[in-house]
Amino acid sequence: MPNKQKILIVDDDTNISELLSLYMTKECFETQCVEDGESALKAFESFCPDLILLDLMLPGMDGYQICREIRKTSSVPIIMLSAKGEVFDKVLGLELGADDYIIKPFDSKEVVARVKAVLRRTQVIPEPVESKKTSDSVTFTDLVINLSNYSVSYMGKNIDMPPKEIELLYFLASSPNQVFTREQLLDHIWGYEYVGDTRTVDVHIKRIREKIKDHNEWAISTVWSIGYKFETR
Repeated sequence: MPNKQKILIVDDDTNISELLSLYMTKECFETQCVEDGESALKAFESFCPDLILLDLMLPGMDGYQICREIRKTSSVPIIMLSAKGEVFDKVLGLELGADDYIIKPFDSKEVVARVKAVLRRTQVIPEPVESKKTSDSVTFTDLVINLSNYSVSYMGKNIDMPPKEIELLYFLASSPNQVFTREQLLDHIWGYEYVGDTRTVDVHIKRIREKIKDHNEWAISTVWSIGYKFETR
């Protein structure tokens, strides 16, 4: 039998964490629950989860800080759980590297569905539109995007990116000069079941641009009122 996928649940409310653990266990996930930031970082190292359910309001180190620390070394999927439903809070979570954001109170069944969706998105390689490549990489001057090992090399250096950023960059670069609407990018990268809005695409493009600067031979270009394209010159 294949090994069970591991879910690390970080929440100081034991009722919530135990309920989530129960639902995840029923879906054949292996779970571990912790109640604070320091324990979360230790469990991340020892438990090696496939996904983290991360509450934002924690004693000591909050969820934003934990996400920031984990993203220094890992692109493991993170779903933030929070009673904060403002757009600012959601955008901040995504900018720090979260893969999804769920507002409390929530239905445990929805959380299970979101977990499965995120795991599918981070494990399945999207098919590039009209791609004639036989490998899972695209190469331009000073840029190599490889989906076989989820790596990006820019100006001869490896760039640390979460899976969604790599998939989005790869998808655009696989079809140079083709314009994609934000809705098309959501469908191709996040899937039809994704509950978020097109702001998610803008946030991820912003994060990619912070790490990959425009080149004199190519650039990630905004097509105003429509979407984005990987432009070659």
